[in-house]
Amino acid sequence: MTATVPLALAAWFAVLMANAGRGPAPEAHDAASGETAARIRDGDGQAFRRFFDATHAGLLGSLRRRGLDAPEAEDVAQQAYVWIWEHRAEIDPARSLRGLLFRIGFSRGLNALRDGARTEPLADRRPEDLLPDPLASGDPAEIADLRQRLAEAVAALPERRRQTFTLCFTDGLTHREAAEVMGVSPKTVEHQMAAALAAIRQRLAPFLETPGKNPRSNRGTPTPGV
Repeated sequence: MTATVPLALAAWFAVLMANAGRGPAPEAHDAASGETAARIRDGDGQAFRRFFDATHAGLLGSLRRRGLDAPEAEDVAQQAYVWIWEHRAEIDPARSLRGLLFRIGFSRGLNALRDGARTEPLADRRPEDLLPDPLASGDPAEIADLRQRLAEAVAALPERRRQTFTLCFTDGLTHREAAEVMGVSPKTVEHQMAAALAAIRQRLAPFLETPGKNPRSNRGTPTPGV
């Protein structure tokens, strides 16, 4: 196995890291907007259905990554949606409804794991859970190696930074949504995420450098002797 990954895979990973915290696809974002939250609060069943359709798959995936099997994840997700509908009068459109959904789901998922006497932190789970499918033409061995190294880098983070990275990078939440899940301010999430990304980039730098290309060579510093 090579010591570094190809330039295309390294570039893909750099873009992925840069986009962490920017949130879900537009349809999921629109379905969880303040306007939609206000409609759900007012009892609009169609708005709630759009919210469900746009967020259900993401919530299920996040619950599965946290150790729940498929039936358990589906049951917990249903509980989270039922809670939101039954408590719709309490919805604050100024806050993240998607973040609230994930917070309820994670809380109930943790209870399900405890009830089953199973605790399996994300960082200790399969490395493939940490990265989406990257380049279709990528070498499977190189991608597997990148996943494993990322899992090790995430496991080495302090707990709060690891939680922040998981929510924003792996689960695809925005800083605002992650803040709702964690019960902190978006600014705190932003700072924690910046620190997590810096630590991970530093740890993975030797692996992601492309042979023959110095990433610091184009910063305007004259080459000695030239």
